[in-house]
Amino acid sequence: MSPGWDSFAKKLKKFDAYPKTLEDFRIKTYGGAAITLISSFIMVMLLCSELSYYWSVEVHPELFVDMSQGHKINININITLPFLPCDFVSLDALDVSGQKQINVDHTLMKQRLNADGSLVDTTAKPMKSLGIAGKNQTEELPADRCESCFGAETEDITCCNTCKDVKEAYRRKGWAFPRDGSIPQCEREPTVMPDINIGEGCMLYGHLEVNKVAGNFHISPGRSYEMGHLHVHDMDGATGKLDINVSHTINHLSFGTSYPGQEHPLDGLTVYADKGANAFQYFTKIVPTTYKSLSGATLRTNQFSVTRHKKVALHTGDTILPGMYLSYELSPMMVRYVEKQRSFMHFLTSACAIVGGVFTVAGILDSFIYHGTTALHRKIELGKLT
Repeated sequence: MSPGWDSFAKKLKKFDAYPKTLEDFRIKTYGGAAITLISSFIMVMLLCSELSYYWSVEVHPELFVDMSQGHKINININITLPFLPCDFVSLDALDVSGQKQINVDHTLMKQRLNADGSLVDTTAKPMKSLGIAGKNQTEELPADRCESCFGAETEDITCCNTCKDVKEAYRRKGWAFPRDGSIPQCEREPTVMPDINIGEGCMLYGHLEVNKVAGNFHISPGRSYEMGHLHVHDMDGATGKLDINVSHTINHLSFGTSYPGQEHPLDGLTVYADKGANAFQYFTKIVPTTYKSLSGATLRTNQFSVTRHKKVALHTGDTILPGMYLSYELSPMMVRYVEKQRSFMHFLTSACAIVGGVFTVAGILDSFIYHGTTALHRKIELGKLT
């Protein structure tokens, strides 16, 4: 080598921050070996934890004013009523825009349950309202008959051959249904619950599509009607034979499709009517939510908070009926969640910090143990310790 290169190499060695000791001066101890194994295990565990954190998806929340319009909300329902038969359960919904859904049955299904909670049959049926036990006439009526609706005929309903037909005609007219026994169709039909359903329960599941405005829905016993400006439930003949017990379990309740990690505060909730006929009220606050995944797909959904209340129904002068009532309001704010991949440079920095930190702490601990034991041995050799 040239003299100039040798001079440069000697100057370069002065910048070495890691000077090497001679092999003859390196001392290996059992304590150092134990610290090396323990520190290596800790280092590997921390690196695995950091790697798992790097592979996980980071979700960034954002809050802004909800400017979306024209969207519908799907209310997903799965509710078990163990003490009410399916024929005696109806669901109605209404909102502040004036839209009413009475006796909803087109998007909800029902399954009959035994007293122990098992299924009476495995076939789910569309949800329908209170059924009538059968005819109570002494003579056979002609099949092609067309009985009067007592002035409530419409273009759709021209004949009222059953009590149910008369009630429906009156409901569409907005008339109050007479209770003085003046309707022959109702006189020949017993207004009692079918014996086969007494002691059964019911499971309702499906979805309810509503406008994106404040509203409510309720599950109550009896067939519901609109009479004038009143919303009433017909429970004739049932209250004396059936215990109105609206205890229920909310298996699932959500407003829209669930996003990853979402929690539904009412799922799994079971409430009991311990004081006779109770009305269970749920007041929910819906927060519109969008969730954008790493693939770019955007999910529009909702999350909600809830406040519960229970009161005894069917009191004198009380207008509330036993049942489950859920009111919902929408927040003007929207939450947006965006999935993002974590930074590789952040992972690399953390990995270097883990390796360097563990190595340095292990070196300090090893040095402390080595010099401590060495000093102790010297004192023993000098006879200063007895």
